[in-house]
This record gives sequence, C-alpha cells and structure tokens, in this order.
Amino acid sequence: MPELLFNLRNVPDDEQAEVRQLLADNSIEFYETSAGFWGIGTVAIWLKTDRQLSQAKQLLHEYQITRQQAAQQAYSEAKANGEIKNVYQMFKQQPVTISVYLLIIAALLTFMLAPFVHF
Repeated sequence: MPELLFNLRNVPDDEQAEVRQLLADNSIEFYETSAGFWGIGTVAIWLKTDRQLSQAKQLLHEYQITRQQAAQQAYSEAKANGEIKNVYQMFKQQPVTISVYLLIIAALLTFMLAPFVHF
C-alpha cells in the first residue's frame, strides 16, 4: 500500500530535487503527486510500498539534519559578515523610509481601532 513520505507543499525546489536524488541513489521506489488543476491535491512524494518506509524515513531524517546544520552555518557566516541586519541597523541606513513605514502602520492601526476606542 502506498505510504506518504514527504509533503512537498512550500518546499524549495532545491530541497525537492535533493530528496528525489537521495531516494533514487538508495534505490527506493517512489512517485509524486501534484496539486492538480484546482490546486487542492496533495503535493507529495509517496513510497510505492511500505517495505522501505523505515529506511526512507531514516535517510530523510539524516538529510534534514544535514540541511539544517548547513543552513545554520550559512546564517552564522552571513551574520558574522554583516549581511544580516537588525531593525536598528536598517533604521540607521534608511531613517526616512523606516519612519514613513512606521507612520503608515500607526495610521492604519488608528483607523482600524477608531470605531472601538473613543478618543
């Protein structure tokens, strides 16, 4: 009986390709389903039988740990290189733009809450 292995909704294309390659390299038989014309189907990778389910789950678990560690390392390197900025750093670089955004947010909140709060 078919077994759902990996839901592909909101999964980056590179990760999808790597999972497909991982399964193919380990001779695990699988197939994919799409969302269909209306977009309501299950976009996923399925195993044809449950014989290789435990092996596939173990491989997928190891792959996800490796991918997580690589993403954490890339984030740490980007933060160390100054490529990732916090709100204060962005305000220092673009004070007018950030101030305009904050004013727009304050105006929207005021209009939304005005019927409920009597000033």
